Amino acid sequence: MATEKIRPLNDKVLIKRLEAEERTKGGIVLPDTAKEKPREGKVVAVGEGRVLDNGRRVEFQVKVNDRVIFNSYAGTEVRHGGEGYLIMAEEDILAIVQ
Repeated sequence: MATEKIRPLNDKVLIKRLEAEERTKGGIVLPDTAKEKPREGKVVAVGEGRVLDNGRRVEFQVKVNDRVIFNSYAGTEVRHGGEGYLIMAEEDILAIVQ
């Protein structure tokens, strides 16, 4: 099933979390248990947008391949095809890294 893809619904965004830092700025190698989960990731897919009361959809501010910073406890972790992803509402994204 390698051709299966995850397509988020409505105002949801699929994000691939960036890897945690392996070393501190001082050069100390961190074990897996000491690493913080990164709050930065890459947008892999977006839904169709939030539906307003009048039935129109609001366009996303983020797009596929944007590098974003998100809330620490945002989203739901999912695994698909051996990879880990986060599905979250666009409102949980704090910034786009440029």
